[in-house]
Amino acid sequence: MPGKKIKTIIKLNLPAGEATPAPPVGPALGQHGLNIMEFVKAYNERTANQKGQIIPAVITVYEDRTFSFITKMPPVSAMIKQELKLEKGASKTGQEEVGSLTREQVEKIAKAKLADLNTDDLQAAIKMVEGTARSMGVKIK
Repeated sequence: MPGKKIKTIIKLNLPAGEATPAPPVGPALGQHGLNIMEFVKAYNERTANQKGQIIPAVITVYEDRTFSFITKMPPVSAMIKQELKLEKGASKTGQEEVGSLTREQVEKIAKAKLADLNTDDLQAAIKMVEGTARSMGVKIK
């Protein structure tokens, strides 16, 4: 049996273990005729141990109205905020400083996120994390 035909791919950033059928989930899946509760239950089960984080889900929708999905690591900005226990980044980037990361913390975030990034090079991943940190008003020491 050949692989199922893919109809579309949906990307959503959802709170781990707390997804609900309300927007953005309901409308995004409903327009493709998917069983919304089935996805919500599966996503919440898969991410229950990561509560409090935003976990991106990439949902592959097939033409027979079935779906599969994978979860990714939280966005780098969320990982930086978690590492520094921040509510949010700077509102005036470049003028305002909200915290600072050490080289070790940057490397830890880069290693954790490496699988999702479009590089296999740790140095490139570290540069990406540093760039995100800079844009949030976080200094690198």
